[in-house]
Amino acid sequence: MTNFKHVPVLLEPVMEYMINGPGLYVDCTTGGAGHSSELLRRNPEAYLLGLDKDMEAIEAAGERLKSEFDGRFRLVHTDFKNVKNAVMQAGLGKPRAILMDLGVSSHQFDTAQRGFSYNEDAPLDMRMDKTQAFSALDVVNGYSEKELERVIREYGEENWAKRIAQFIVERRPINTTFELVEAIKAAIPKGARRDGPHPARRTFMAIRIEVNGELLILEQAVKDAAELLDDGGRLLVITFHSLEDRIVKQTFQKLKNPCTCPPKFPVCVCGKKSLGEIITRKPIVADDEELDENLRSRSAKLRVFERRYT
Repeated sequence: MTNFKHVPVLLEPVMEYMINGPGLYVDCTTGGAGHSSELLRRNPEAYLLGLDKDMEAIEAAGERLKSEFDGRFRLVHTDFKNVKNAVMQAGLGKPRAILMDLGVSSHQFDTAQRGFSYNEDAPLDMRMDKTQAFSALDVVNGYSEKELERVIREYGEENWAKRIAQFIVERRPINTTFELVEAIKAAIPKGARRDGPHPARRTFMAIRIEVNGELLILEQAVKDAAELLDDGGRLLVITFHSLEDRIVKQTFQKLKNPCTCPPKFPVCVCGKKSLGEIITRKPIVADDEELDENLRSRSAKLRVFERRYT
């Protein structure tokens, strides 16, 4: 696993907000330990609990961290939606910070046989957790035309979702990434293909989100993470998709102001208390230097919430 590539996005702002004194730190999407290794390096009093549902990532992170930080970390093979159980079972106290770096790692994109990339021909897969049975093959070949259209339009925000779904169904069975790319290209009129992202980008992203259930679990996972934090602890979430960012933004607002009383009520009677404050008024994005070095950071947005007990 020594060739596991992981380029951490927004590394400097993540370190600035995440390092928050001695204690437990949780990386819910450890990947190749890009953020985690830098955290342990810069904060000698930090102990890391690293989670990831990709076993290859867990193995690679373990190799990377053991050589320099042996005894200062624990890794668990689990989805970030299970953060509450993972932290409670670890019995290491309340976290000083929790990081969720959503989306796909560089390694997953660059490993052709994982089926995430539209630039490499491979069997349709897109599973972040390879122990999961459900894959892109099931979505592409098993969903009805209406279901495909919904996924592509809702998760990919693709204007040509209806035609793409139609062309996919007409060309079934589709077994490889390049076969899927050809169906997408055929569906989008040449005059509509502007300079910019690959025409298959939105559809591939939509199918990946559907395969891994990425949006369905996000709001609850963010709430669970915020509730786990120590007083003054921080929750950092990096998103790469407008729908992800919207969910995180709205969930942070609910955590800050959970009151459900009608606006006309003079005082709150629902009894719901604020969990803290939103630290980042606007999301933090990559600067020009990072964009030059890592194009995958172009859509990254970081939001930070701070837990407060009083």
